[in-house]
Amino acid sequence: MAKLWGGRYSGVTDELMWTFNASIGFDRRLAQADIRGSIAYAHALANAEVISKEEAGALEQGLLSIADTFRQGTFAFQPMDEDIHTAVERRLGELVGPVAGKLHTGRSRNDQVATDVRLFLREALQDLDGAIAELQRAIVRRAEELIDVIMAGYTHMQPAQPIRFSHWLMSFFWMLQRDRGRLSDACTRCDACPLGAGALAGNVYGIDRQAIADELGFTRITANSMDAVSDRDMLLETLSAGAMLGLHLSRLAEDLIIWSSREFGFVALAERYTTGSSIMPQKRNPDSMELVRGKSGRLVGNLNRLLTVCKGIPSTYDKDLQEDKEPLFDTLDTLAMLLPIVTGVVSTLEVNETAMAKALDQAMLATDLADYLVKRGMPFREAHGVVGRAVLLSEERGLALGELTWEAWEALSPLFGRDVGALFDFEASVELRDVPGGTARAAVLAQISEAKALL
Repeated sequence: MAKLWGGRYSGVTDELMWTFNASIGFDRRLAQADIRGSIAYAHALANAEVISKEEAGALEQGLLSIADTFRQGTFAFQPMDEDIHTAVERRLGELVGPVAGKLHTGRSRNDQVATDVRLFLREALQDLDGAIAELQRAIVRRAEELIDVIMAGYTHMQPAQPIRFSHWLMSFFWMLQRDRGRLSDACTRCDACPLGAGALAGNVYGIDRQAIADELGFTRITANSMDAVSDRDMLLETLSAGAMLGLHLSRLAEDLIIWSSREFGFVALAERYTTGSSIMPQKRNPDSMELVRGKSGRLVGNLNRLLTVCKGIPSTYDKDLQEDKEPLFDTLDTLAMLLPIVTGVVSTLEVNETAMAKALDQAMLATDLADYLVKRGMPFREAHGVVGRAVLLSEERGLALGELTWEAWEALSPLFGRDVGALFDFEASVELRDVPGGTARAAVLAQISEAKALL
């Protein structure tokens, strides 16, 4: 088969240049989208009376037959198949004859690939959204199960204040909800059909672009043909959202890696999500979470890769944009692996309530002591200093904060009453935070209820 663009050439293409230029090794994943777009375009050509209804019917039947071979994995690629578009057109000619040559009338691979990518991406984003939602459901289930587990909350990796473990879990629900929002936004901007934009200047055959968009399930058409063939914003947005999603998964993984260590012992990953050591028989490593953490760098790299490609491209389509698909496919494939793994880890995670309880330190109630003084009229900055001295005193005496004598409290401030001892109750401390978004039981249950409504 001759090259689609070979008429202007008298010589042969360098063999290495042909390999360098070809994209069939990765853009074959667009096959079904390419065929859908081609069928819609055949209908548009017929409606514009550029080809006959019979010719359109022959093209459609040939394309449907090719789609079947791709579904069955039996499509036979040939050495001259430069990309998925030429592969499909080549096979279409073998099936229906010279009429296949009419399909590309008024169409460029520029608007063709732009349409293919959008068709592919819309479906991929729906699948990704579903996988995120499954992880969110697992988080909500575990948060309900573990609503009464209290643990140390950390800032700067230092014990800070007591919280409910379910409150920690739910923090990731809301991160994931923002991720879904970003992907939904990308899907909205993806929902414009470029077909009919031609190479850059538009179509001269009077095709009905909105009819093509309607047939392909787009709500609108692109407004400018030059922008239509070069716009990769939706890919960049997807890679950006994917990088942020990876970042959130990495943060969750980091917490679980730390908490599953012997030093903490707060949680244990199910055996199915760990691996052993080749030399140390006792090891059970949280490799699933370490890989989640590591692959977040890959997702960030894919975004940077395409940003760098796009930053210097002049107007309309340039061959640089062939570099858009591999990072997109890699990000989607990576997330398709990560999300079910994280969902499985969360669903099967063993929580050691005893270890969490032992890690609760009365010094974590220092803010409650300051709040106690504030409620008795002391400015917060002064109260902060008084309680800081109490903490220092307890450390100097080798005592827990709650073990200081009544006389010591009274010496620190006359505003301390004999009821100060009641503050050294972790459950009571958590329940003080009974505001929307807080860690009190009712507040966390309200979060869970809101999350269920969103799901």
